[in-house]
Amino acid sequence: MEKSEKTANIMKNTNKKEVLQIETFPNPFPKRDYLIEMECLEFTCLCPKTGQPDFATLHISYVPDKLCLELKSLKIYLVSYRNEGGFHEKVINIILDDLVSACQPRKMKIIGDFNVRGGIHTTVTVEHLAKKSGALRSGRTIGDY
Repeated sequence: MEKSEKTANIMKNTNKKEVLQIETFPNPFPKRDYLIEMECLEFTCLCPKTGQPDFATLHISYVPDKLCLELKSLKIYLVSYRNEGGFHEKVINIILDDLVSACQPRKMKIIGDFNVRGGIHTTVTVEHLAKKSGALRSGRTIGDY
């Protein structure tokens, strides 16, 4: 793929105001609804109360429109949270906002499955549905995946 075909978007996740970018590339099948699923097994952010690390598995699924997420830049973006404090709910919602901003998908769902902390297991699920899009052509919605 030529470099001119890639685009980059500035993300807002960092408290340090560092410029992080998620690159995208043109969807090779923009007229077709298909699901892209990714799993980040080693997501880490910091507890805003204690400064201790919180570990999670992120499940990211989306139906692309015109753009797809480039995986290496996504990895760098997610790793940037290792030094960022934030409640689980805030972190997962910001990640959704940033990824939607980067690729403008038809649908996107992120599940943050955080490891047990203080005897409590937390899962945060956030979704985005573009207003112009309906159910997947198979009749299933992204919530079915």
